[in-house]
Amino acid sequence: MMNRTVLVGRLTKDPELRYTPNGVPTASFTLAVNRSFKNAQGETEADFINCVVWRKPAENVANFLKKGSLAGVDGRIQTRSYEGQDGKRVYVTEVQAESVQFLEPKGNGSSQQNNSNRADSNSSQTQKEDDPFADDREIDIDDSDLPF
Repeated sequence: MMNRTVLVGRLTKDPELRYTPNGVPTASFTLAVNRSFKNAQGETEADFINCVVWRKPAENVANFLKKGSLAGVDGRIQTRSYEGQDGKRVYVTEVQAESVQFLEPKGNGSSQQNNSNRADSNSSQTQKEDDPFADDREIDIDDSDLPF
């Protein structure tokens, strides 16, 4: 049997760091991963995939990634269930990350990085316009668009 998942995407919000009663750190975050095709209107759609990482990598994710950060995740898909407040069984499918790679420079957004981008301001501006996570503007996502 094989259960392997590799994703590259941008965080939709800052990671949430928590600790189990035994003190084990865990971080959860959602990656927006673009689909490889366009819809009927010619727009690229994205899937929003819940990810969970444990122990020291969880603390690293919480300390170094934020909303809009580009990250690579290597892990496995896991489904769990629990009883909701209404008494019904709720199923959750998420990626249990075994490895999270930070795919942007640590100083991204610093003055040194901004100075190096000025040499190629036209392509930098185009990238920012194409990237919905390039700044802190809110993205309006309807609940019906989410897969969970």
